[in-house]
Amino acid sequence: MLSGYFDSILQGALLTVGVSLAALLVAIVLGLLGAVAKLSGRRPLVALATLYTTLVRGIPELVLMLLIFYGGTIGLNHLLAAAGSKSSVDINPFLAGVLTIGFIYGAYMTETFRGAILSIPKGQMEAAWAFGMGPLRTFLRITAPQMVRYALPGFTNNWLVLIKATALVSLIGLKEMTYLAKQASAATREPFTFFLFAAALFLIYTSVSLWALRWLERRFSLGVKRART
Repeated sequence: MLSGYFDSILQGALLTVGVSLAALLVAIVLGLLGAVAKLSGRRPLVALATLYTTLVRGIPELVLMLLIFYGGTIGLNHLLAAAGSKSSVDINPFLAGVLTIGFIYGAYMTETFRGAILSIPKGQMEAAWAFGMGPLRTFLRITAPQMVRYALPGFTNNWLVLIKATALVSLIGLKEMTYLAKQASAATREPFTFFLFAAALFLIYTSVSLWALRWLERRFSLGVKRART
């Protein structure tokens, strides 16, 4: 009897992975843009990026998610009404979850990438410019490969927290594994069984992620002399 609920939660687990990966992509893009803006030296860009990271890190994730999901829907419908349209818009819970989580962790990725770029000796970039490389080519050939090595520890922490934050999208109606575990526990009155199963799936995700990211860290650290402890 319970096997059907477990199968449903496993299907929801695939949706959780989809939300996590899509949100990670959004976070990486926003993080790179934020880091470049903060390091650009241009006051408007620095101020905008600083405002972004300050606001996001100071407001609870749940509040931001509810603001984007419900507030975004209301705002869009008001705009449509002002334009004379009689149609209404409902924000898709998957899209709302991806954009909200990506937007939140983009702020944390901004600081991670900024710190990684600052760890690279500035003389290397100046040498690339002296050889005639443009800013984009310098970033792709010189900055990015080294930035990955310095950013991986912080990136790993952000990714692990991001995976766990996907549980919040259950509150806006997305039927991922936390939502389905809650439904199963309500139907069977066995919350411990189903929430423990969901917790085990999250643990599997984070463990596999840790293994993969540690492998990447070793890979990007080849030829780098480590300090003795």
